[in-house]
Amino acid sequence: MIDLRSDTVTRPTEAMRAAMATADVGDDVYGEDPTVTALEQQAAGLFGHEAALFTVTGSLANLLAIRSLVPVGAEVLCEAQAHIVRAELGGQAAVNGITMRTWSDPRGLVDLQQLGDLVAPDLGPFLVRTAAISAENTHNFGGGSVQPIDVLRGLRSLADAHGLTVHLDGARLWNAAVATGVPLPEYGDVADVMTVALSKGLGAPVGSLLLGSGECIRQAREWRKRLGGGWRQAGVLAAAGLYALEHHVERLADDHAHARLLAEACAVDPGDVDTNIIVVPCADAATVVAAAADEGVLCSAVGRRSLRLVTHLDVSATDARRAAGVLARLLARWR
Repeated sequence: MIDLRSDTVTRPTEAMRAAMATADVGDDVYGEDPTVTALEQQAAGLFGHEAALFTVTGSLANLLAIRSLVPVGAEVLCEAQAHIVRAELGGQAAVNGITMRTWSDPRGLVDLQQLGDLVAPDLGPFLVRTAAISAENTHNFGGGSVQPIDVLRGLRSLADAHGLTVHLDGARLWNAAVATGVPLPEYGDVADVMTVALSKGLGAPVGSLLLGSGECIRQAREWRKRLGGGWRQAGVLAAAGLYALEHHVERLADDHAHARLLAEACAVDPGDVDTNIIVVPCADAATVVAAAADEGVLCSAVGRRSLRLVTHLDVSATDARRAAGVLARLLARWR
């Protein structure tokens, strides 16, 4: 099967497994796992932040990030299709006790004009107070779209002007950096706290990282434990992350090229495919998904009339060409 459902389905390479097998480990709840510590320090340094925290999932990292910025009863502003709104099961409300207001963009991009109209840092005792702004880069449900760095700098300036903080959901920020050539510290500069994933495009089996100030990470470490997310000899997983940072970042360009190949076959403008995600319109998504699976290609329906295809480490150029042929034929039948 050629699995295009998500870049979370990747399996560790043999070299990554070898790194995991030989990892030096200790009890991370006690702060004694040297491989976890090395991963956290390396990630923080890459983005110019003081500290980092290794978490089991991106959803947990985002929960901890927003908690560090937004008090109970206040709000965070974000795009309407953001992952923290659509794909984390209401965790921000259920666990953190906060609300959200949203702007809308067809590709999930930051709209500074809409955002400026939404900001309400203090409108008196009867209206919810805005505490933070969240941006997602790349934007999952926006088709892997990249937030332009100049727009993110504008968001930072807007937040500063109103005394707000900024959260950057950078689960696939590695893809954005490879696609644009923007250095990682420039992304780090726009965010008070940010998250990055290791288990998507980078191909590690488990894990994300929360990055921020030393005090932010100290508090997040306590909340991670409180929420049941403390772990012991996690160095075997951190070793996979370290291997991925060294070996799997630059190769993301291959995934982007394979995505453009698929886009052309599916009659999607390759110019609308920034990274490794393609959203494909079709007449009946569920039917196409089922028919593609029968021919050995797995993809996802993300709406009644839209498919999502995601390229990744386990999809070769040969796989992409084969999947392109299958999907082009099926979409012609059901477009």
